[in-house]
Amino acid sequence: MRFGLFGSATARHGGPDVDSGQGYRQFVDYNIEAEALGYHSTFLVEHHFTGFGQVSASLTLLTWVAAKTKTLRLGTAVLVLPWHNPVLLAEQAASLDLLSGGRLDFGVGKGYRHNEFAGFCIPIEEADARFNESLEVIVKSWTSKQRFSHHGKYWRFDDIIVEPPTAQKPHPPMWMAAGNPDSIRQVAARGYNLLLDQFASFETISERIAVFKEAVERQGRVFDPLDVGVARAYFVAKDRKDKEAALERRLEAQRRLAAISNAPDGTKSKASIMAFSDTREASEESALYGTPDEIARKLERLRELGVGYVLLNGGGPAEGSLQRFAREVMPAFAAEPRAKVVG
Repeated sequence: MRFGLFGSATARHGGPDVDSGQGYRQFVDYNIEAEALGYHSTFLVEHHFTGFGQVSASLTLLTWVAAKTKTLRLGTAVLVLPWHNPVLLAEQAASLDLLSGGRLDFGVGKGYRHNEFAGFCIPIEEADARFNESLEVIVKSWTSKQRFSHHGKYWRFDDIIVEPPTAQKPHPPMWMAAGNPDSIRQVAARGYNLLLDQFASFETISERIAVFKEAVERQGRVFDPLDVGVARAYFVAKDRKDKEAALERRLEAQRRLAAISNAPDGTKSKASIMAFSDTREASEESALYGTPDEIARKLERLRELGVGYVLLNGGGPAEGSLQRFAREVMPAFAAEPRAKVVG
């Protein structure tokens, strides 16, 4: 199996005595160590207006990580296209791909948090249409050899050519977040890779991979498990008490996520990522929490379901999970993933 990282950094708020940049620097150091330990990639989220100090400028932070690393793949999970000028985003992403020597994995999504769409004064009902138009412009920006114009519903550009060129041809690998069957089939139809969220149960992950595999093969392509990145929360526990405390922290974080994702009137987000059950049992079932042996058993089950690429979320710099996972879990899963999927 292949292992990467998934997550964010935090810039602390406060007065003049607070070092707001500490969390970002720790994130960079964390990824430097991850590369040395054999992790394949890091996928960085994008969020706005949380009050938590989460990463809002993913490509900027990834550019700093790129300068400090040599082989680590640099992923976005995800850039929310409805909020961005697609030409400016294409230019920034191409710059990162060029500077990093072709290490960008360009992950995109439609967004799902009510407060973010409200903050940008963009109706969430326009997310699908804005996403599709922006994606079309970005791909054309990277692949067009001549100047072009675009007159769409949301964006207009006249006689442009986007610079610089990307290092990877025809463009960086594209990753799309999806959860419901129709969206997953659209990812396959575009020829892109699939990102699956960290909250879904193992059974649901198996079903989603089966849908993707069937759609890929229907187009005459060969399914590769490494084309599906499955995010999973992880925590290498010292003992049962350590694990219980970590699970409680995760439940608290899930409830906080729900609170900022739903509308003020209580209307719940319809995004598949928000379909999780916030019970302790469901949280423990989906997450890779426990001793190295317990985590290994869960990974073996995921591998049997066709999972080949796991993106690990959690394991802060101070707790030691990054190192323990690399040394006590990863070696047992070094073989290439199986292409068999249980449907």
